[in-house]
Amino acid sequence: MKKRPVWIAGAGLSGAVIARQLAEAGHPVEVFDSRDHVAGNCYTERDAETGVLVHHYGPHIFHTNDMEVWDYLRRFGTFREYAHRVWTTVGGRVYPLPISLATINQFYGRSLRPAEARDFIAERADPIAAPETFEEQALSMIGRDLYEAFFRGYTEKQWGRSPRELPASILKRLPVRFSYEGSYFAHSVQAMPEDGYTPIVSAMLDHPGIRLHLSTPLSRAEVPKDAHLFWSGPLDAYFGHVHGDLGYRTLDFEHEIHPGDFQGCPVMNYGDPEVPFTRITEHKHFMPWEDHDKSVVTREYSRACENGDIPYYPIRLVAEKDVLRRYVQAAEGCDGVTFVGRLGTYRYLDMDVCVREALDCARAFLNAEASGVSLPPFVAAPL
Repeated sequence: MKKRPVWIAGAGLSGAVIARQLAEAGHPVEVFDSRDHVAGNCYTERDAETGVLVHHYGPHIFHTNDMEVWDYLRRFGTFREYAHRVWTTVGGRVYPLPISLATINQFYGRSLRPAEARDFIAERADPIAAPETFEEQALSMIGRDLYEAFFRGYTEKQWGRSPRELPASILKRLPVRFSYEGSYFAHSVQAMPEDGYTPIVSAMLDHPGIRLHLSTPLSRAEVPKDAHLFWSGPLDAYFGHVHGDLGYRTLDFEHEIHPGDFQGCPVMNYGDPEVPFTRITEHKHFMPWEDHDKSVVTREYSRACENGDIPYYPIRLVAEKDVLRRYVQAAEGCDGVTFVGRLGTYRYLDMDVCVREALDCARAFLNAEASGVSLPPFVAAPL
């Protein structure tokens, strides 16, 4: 029996996983991407001068507790253990992040033990029972001193808004540790692909049932009527921005080559508001098993996303959520299309969640096909 053709907009992680799963199930798959490479924003490439593997669109660290996702990705490439650590420069001094016992003791010039540090911070925290904004969440967790030093300036630069305008949920993702544990993530699996993310996505798309079209934007008008479309591009772009633009922050990157070791760590944040960039990435530290005489560093600047920019972070404030509701309603009136990934569902997603949702989406499609029903526009709800 002839399988239904599948068309996919986007050759990033979401599109590649869905393409591979459905091609292995016998569906003919066409994958389109407007860029000249696969892997989306987790694209990595070797710098020609230094040989350093560069995270072209900013650092991507794989971390997860989802063992199925972990096993799935290792089908397509070798990963090596990597514990991510982040530091921040504030007021001319360097501190470890996330806030830990080391940060607290260094900042206040103390030598507090864990229980003492808990009491010390609790005395300085504001008694806010149900924080609604980023600032309220910070003040209730760590008090004003640490908030002003480590979060206020950085957040204003990253989001272009006062922390009083941002939801508390942004900060809830970041831990406060009353120990000297310095790893940025707490997941059981933390790793980097030995040769970068690009070969892994390329291997996913290397299947006789998949045809890849790079430098080829896709519009919904081009999709055959008998095909099902998985759209991992911007949700508002699918509808021609008819209800307005969804708000995003974009990033500008300045790449430099330096001799030796530039900063001694993979990521250094800059919390002072007068410093125009948010962080500096030194890419060779993501691959500690490699040895390079020179180093590639990248300064990262955040700003409002405009036409032609690459969208990175969905803003998801009140105005954007109102626009999002209109697009969700429009999508629910469509047949033959499913919206996936960070852009398609207008949510910030870690890589493991992208893979998990793509696997779930592919299974849902196969079940729908077997049952003779239509796959809904959203398998993972955007609201």
